[in-house]
Amino acid sequence: MGKLLYSATMSLDGFIAGPGGDMSWLTRHLGPNPEIDELIGRIGALLVGRRTFGGDDPHRGTDKEGKAFGGGWEGPQFVLTHHAPETVIPGVTFAGDLHTAVKAAKAAAGDKYVNILGADVARQCLEAGVLDEIIMIVAPVLLGDGVRMFARPDGDPVDLEQIRVTELPHVTNLWFRVRSS
Repeated sequence: MGKLLYSATMSLDGFIAGPGGDMSWLTRHLGPNPEIDELIGRIGALLVGRRTFGGDDPHRGTDKEGKAFGGGWEGPQFVLTHHAPETVIPGVTFAGDLHTAVKAAKAAAGDKYVNILGADVARQCLEAGVLDEIIMIVAPVLLGDGVRMFARPDGDPVDLEQIRVTELPHVTNLWFRVRSS
């Protein structure tokens, strides 16, 4: 089955969202990005945190709002939450525990990536030993506060092995493999 990949665009000071979860800062850094365009075709399913699923959309107010990767990707989404909505959302499955969500997302992805969206879900996957790779898209902006890409106070260091680095005028892509301990 596919690998779990955490992808996130972050500021130079390590934030993926500004204060209050604001994502509007991100819009001007979204593209074009050949690395991400290539990755999108290799994603078979999304594993998303509840806050990310219901959060601020960098495409708010455009025809891309509410669509994964601004409409560049379609497929099954699995949302990790203890508070699933009563209304069915086509293409979205809500799971109450990490093991169930990961298993279902990997089965749906087949031999493609399960792309993780959401810092808390990525941290949980890392702690459970199921996160395989991380791609950080670093934008040249300082937010100063907000939601960190990775926050685990008093946690052990996580060793990463560099796969590749690509640079564009508006972002730098850093791709890593998570080393198992």
